[in-house]
Amino acid sequence: MIKVEVRLFAYFREGREKKQIMELEEGRTISHIIKVLDIDEKEVSIALLNGMDGSFDRKLKDGDIVALFPPVGGG
Repeated sequence: MIKVEVRLFAYFREGREKKQIMELEEGRTISHIIKVLDIDEKEVSIALLNGMDGSFDRKLKDGDIVALFPPVGGG
């Protein structure tokens, strides 16, 4: 098992902790976290892994930090 810190932003925080530690099986991905949190992948505009943008299929390691952002709006 690994421990990953997950940070949620904007409306992803509604009904969820803004920062949480998740314990996962090795080999899990960012996509798995999104599913566990019951967030639609289409709503995730940016997924950072240790501050780096990339795909949802990146495998996680113990101590990783995942940040999930919805699309940014406004003007």
